[in-house]
Amino acid sequence: MTQTMVPVIFDLDGTLVDPAGGITGGIAAALGEMGLRVPEQAVLDSMVGPKLSDSLEHIAGVPTGKVDEVIGLYRSYYRSVGIAQSRLYPGIRELLQFFAESRRPVAVATQKPQGLAHTVLEHHGIAGFFASICGAPDDESIAANTTPGKVAIVGAALATLRSQPAVMVGDRHQDVAGAMANGLDCIGVSWGFAPDGELQEAGAVAVVDTAAQLLKKIEELDAVRAAALSEVQNDGSL
Repeated sequence: MTQTMVPVIFDLDGTLVDPAGGITGGIAAALGEMGLRVPEQAVLDSMVGPKLSDSLEHIAGVPTGKVDEVIGLYRSYYRSVGIAQSRLYPGIRELLQFFAESRRPVAVATQKPQGLAHTVLEHHGIAGFFASICGAPDDESIAANTTPGKVAIVGAALATLRSQPAVMVGDRHQDVAGAMANGLDCIGVSWGFAPDGELQEAGAVAVVDTAAQLLKKIEELDAVRAAALSEVQNDGSL
């Protein structure tokens, strides 16, 4: 990697991979099987991104004592049905291939369980593009719930890149917050699950509509870094 090439940390669901109903359908199926109220689609969509146990409790209103069982039913559905429903967003595979060819380091930071994140990325044939895939612990039970938030997961991904500064790319305000807490900028993507205005209000440095726009914005950050390094080097030569 050249000194001016900015490493990139990607969120997973809503950024790299379109769950295409695999997540929300799985949540709905699990709630229905438990005889619990299934929220309307807009509410289910808002549950994509945050930690699942938190979403079930605080958004879907699942009683704490039933969260583990709902998660178990959901994960079973997701592994058997949901992953196969998912698809890469347009241009993502080509973007990652270009980054690999140009030796730009990339990583994943997701609140999905880390093992499952690997499975999803392997299903789509892109796991090998990433220097690291950082996620939540695979045990999602309430009793074992020491799950780190997005701040810690982004920090873990950043540590594997051994580079400052990197840039975060994500589709929800948690991605922006996780980036900012680690001293990083975050580029928002409009094709994910954020309501209108969420990413801008959270402090994203830009919101892009296509993979091509994302590449352009990242290359603009490369240019900024190159200019800053050049200025430092010129000052040092005086």
